[in-house]
Formats: sequence, structure tokens, C-alpha cells
Amino acid sequence: MYAVFQTGGKQFRAEPGSKLRIPTLEAEPGEKVTFDQVLLAGGDGDQVVVGTPVVGGASVTAEVLRHGRTRKVIVFKRKRRGGHRRKQGHRQDFTEIRIDEVALA
Repeated sequence: MYAVFQTGGKQFRAEPGSKLRIPTLEAEPGEKVTFDQVLLAGGDGDQVVVGTPVVGGASVTAEVLRHGRTRKVIVFKRKRRGGHRRKQGHRQDFTEIRIDEVALA
């Protein structure tokens, strides 16, 4: 069983036992979180349920493992003349979760 769910403005494919890095959640490590914005759910074989826009009653349950920050990305901007240069770094925050269950209603 798998599902595509939405959180933080992004979409993720979830299967039980898989680990995902999603945008930061306000949850402590060890807590259970439930995502109810399931856009698509599929099972064994050709059984696929597509939501309009969400699948009614479907949910994805996960456990929060940790919070962290990704590797630094360097943003460098330069223009041709005048010595115009700008350098900026960015590190995105994330929450790592482990998918426990994908449930259809």
C-alpha cells in the first residue's frame, strides 16, 4: 500500500517503513503525526484511488524521528560590470519521519 500526501506545500510518496524528510513540523521526536491530505492511494495490483482533490477518509500515520538542517546551498549572483557580486548561503530546516501506516477509510 502506498499514498501520495501533501504537507508544507509539497507532495510526498509514502510506503509503510519508509523514511522521509519533509518541511519542519511542530512536533517533538517520538510523537505520532497524521496527514489527512492524501491525494492518491494505491494498493496491491492495479487498485489506485485518485482524490478530487483528496481521497475521503484516507490518512498517513508517521512517527517523528528528528529535526535537522540540510547541507548549505550557496547562492551567488553576479552582474557583468561594476564588480557587482552577492554571495548568500541557505540551509533548509526539515523533519525526518518514518511512515507507520497508510490507511483507506
